[in-house]
Amino acid sequence: MNAALFVPEPQRPLRIGIVAGEVSGDTLGAGLIREIRARHPDAIIEGIAGPQMQAEGCQALFEMDELAVMGIVEVLGRLPRILQIRRRTVRHFIDNPPDVFVGIDAPDFNIGVELKLKRAGIATIHYVSPSVWAWRQNRIHKIKAATDLVLAFLPFEKAFYDRFDAPCRFIGHTLADRMPLTPDTRGARERLGLDSDGTYLALLPGSRHAEVGLLSPVYLEACKQLRVRHPELQFVVPLVNEKRRQEFLAIKERVAPGLDVILVEGRGREVMTAADVILLASGTATLEAMLAKKPMVVGYKLKDFSYWLAQRLVKTEHVSLPNLLAGQTLVAELIQHECTPGHLVDEVDKLLEHDNTELIAHFTRLHKQIRCNADEQAALAVLELAGRS
Repeated sequence: MNAALFVPEPQRPLRIGIVAGEVSGDTLGAGLIREIRARHPDAIIEGIAGPQMQAEGCQALFEMDELAVMGIVEVLGRLPRILQIRRRTVRHFIDNPPDVFVGIDAPDFNIGVELKLKRAGIATIHYVSPSVWAWRQNRIHKIKAATDLVLAFLPFEKAFYDRFDAPCRFIGHTLADRMPLTPDTRGARERLGLDSDGTYLALLPGSRHAEVGLLSPVYLEACKQLRVRHPELQFVVPLVNEKRRQEFLAIKERVAPGLDVILVEGRGREVMTAADVILLASGTATLEAMLAKKPMVVGYKLKDFSYWLAQRLVKTEHVSLPNLLAGQTLVAELIQHECTPGHLVDEVDKLLEHDNTELIAHFTRLHKQIRCNADEQAALAVLELAGRS
């Protein structure tokens, strides 16, 4: 054949299967799809998607809302439909194999899908590590069997997977990408209508009914005592929705009816940025507080049986993400019987009275460590596994 007449066949479009089960996964999926399409504009991407992923060009086999069910009773009621969706999703991708399948979070749904697809010869990625390093550590074996790669937000997560020789890639955290290294405290106060020169303690008693019910009384009692020590101190409370607001107000009326507090609907990150010190429940909010460079006290309580169980299941020395990232105690953690008004007051008082420059510098170093452009890193990992890097 005349070499001059030879024209190579065009490469077929990249095919990606993807499943997100909740709003946070939809956000991650949209960022991932955007970065993939920047490199492969003709990529065919389909699966279970929310509105953000669909806006980026993902074809929805099923709507994400069908999986976003919370509460035991609600899950049981929807279980036949959820299982049907999982069977049909697996069948679709076995019949129409993608180059890579990506399950975003939702491990109870996605790990099972990934296991079946991997056994069928399809490369699989699980995006967002379950908290397997903290509890039910034996899940690592099923995750290893089901996935070719786990994409982890945090470096200590990769270190855990490495112990079991399970493929894992640290890609940084999307929150670290979105939040600035230097917080705009004055701007946040202006947007919230707060005094630019005031002294503010942000209270975040959690987003769940049980958290608000257990933590709000203790937090409010602590605030009453703090007001005596610091008459100028003001309290700002962001609450996720009207239901939590009404629950909080009912508790306040009982515990601290004369205490002035500023209630904000949502906007938790902005409230944290505006604050001088933060008193908060455990969870992702502690990472946001660290990225906002704000000194914090973690105060958390569970119902007695849940705490008894957690003591036997949780394998980590720390519960807050700043301490887990640092591998040492940077912020006070007052858990269960130590979560008393007096203890909270003492720890908050230290932060209000002392210079926190060293702590904020440590937070900044941790921020830089996990600020890796996670959307791009996730896309590069997917394309590498697909052989299209």
